[in-house]
Amino acid sequence: MLLMFEVKPYPELSWSLSRHKTMLTCSRKYAYDYYVSHNGWLRSADTLAKQAYRLKKMTNLEMHFGSVVHDLIYQTIQRVLKNESVMTEQEFTDEVRHHLNRGFIESTKKEHLWMNRPKHYTMLHEIYYSQTDTLPEAKVRKITDRLQKTVGNFYSSKTFNDVRNKEQMKFMESETFRFLKTDEAKVFIVMDLVYKDLDNDQWIIVDWKTGKSSDEDRNQLALYALYLQHKHGIESLDDIIIRNEYLVDGTHVEHQLIDQDLINVQHLYQISMEQMKLYLEDTEKNKPLPVEQFPMQDDPRVCARCNYQELCFPPS
Repeated sequence: MLLMFEVKPYPELSWSLSRHKTMLTCSRKYAYDYYVSHNGWLRSADTLAKQAYRLKKMTNLEMHFGSVVHDLIYQTIQRVLKNESVMTEQEFTDEVRHHLNRGFIESTKKEHLWMNRPKHYTMLHEIYYSQTDTLPEAKVRKITDRLQKTVGNFYSSKTFNDVRNKEQMKFMESETFRFLKTDEAKVFIVMDLVYKDLDNDQWIIVDWKTGKSSDEDRNQLALYALYLQHKHGIESLDDIIIRNEYLVDGTHVEHQLIDQDLINVQHLYQISMEQMKLYLEDTEKNKPLPVEQFPMQDDPRVCARCNYQELCFPPS
């Protein structure tokens, strides 16, 4: 059976906390991320769409590290649940190093492959914009230090202990993309781990953090709780525990949310959607205004970390 892939001129309007955050940080970056880069993966796409899509797929050392660790944690937990052998801490550490080294090699020696297939190869921001084949020493030291702490803290974490004690736990299938459907848009939610503690009859949502704690963590957790309530018909928030596992310092924080948390995140969503619609020329089609009408950020520190420098400040 041949499945036809429909090419749409504009993306579907969706919402996520990361999309909201991007819009607040820089509306020009928001335009590149969610509109200009649309269809940039197609051979037939125009040059700007291809360039924006490629730059969107660029990562940086901290993000790449976090992504690699999250992937390996997911694989490790799956192996435990299937009663398969699990990597030792040293093997886990070596595997992270292997992926980081591969990302470095792809960034320095395989740029041509990334240019053509940016989704399948790694390009580090630090390499691309410095035009050198070296990473800042301070960053390398920071990631090396973070790696040692993160792996040890994962293996000794409360959550991994729960996973190993799996007879008392019921694990949910972790779909890659979960979403809530509202009248206006799909609200995307990506959860690291969800399970039910059968002894205490409580749902536990876990979010692994490979960086610092943030004020936004609570909103993120409220969104997860909202999703879980809808999906599984959970009446009381008392039956949901949300846990942040901070892997760098080896702590975990459990939150007991209240109804006001859910009201706050729904309010945030509504205000954010209204703001997003101001950038649309046609709300039915989700057709954006011309890119020039998305204001640029004027803080050079924000621009210095951005993937789209070459689009905003093309070399003269």
